[in-house]
Amino acid sequence: MADWKERLGVVYSTNPDFKYDNGAEEAVETLPKERQNLRVWRDTHGRAGKVATVVKGFVGSDEDLEELGKLLKRKIGVGGSVKDGQIIIQGENRDRVLQILLDEGYSRTKRV
Repeated sequence: MADWKERLGVVYSTNPDFKYDNGAEEAVETLPKERQNLRVWRDTHGRAGKVATVVKGFVGSDEDLEELGKLLKRKIGVGGSVKDGQIIIQGENRDRVLQILLDEGYSRTKRV
């Protein structure tokens, strides 16, 4: 086991109930599509006045969020990114994003 390399310089406890915490986070479980509370809104802050459509409220792993972002970008045919737990789609596409999410099964999605 190469686990000991991560613990170099650690002072050990004499407490018999001590459990070493290596800082690894537990995997976040993604909620089912029908339980996701997504919000779709228009945003221009920090974008030099350019409009972007932002999807917030996704609860789950970063990989699943990336997959949803790729799906939206591909179906709309525009660029965008996934940052800080939100999907950013270039341009004013609230109605199209909302319709795609509803068609995909995200029934609790709202336009803000």
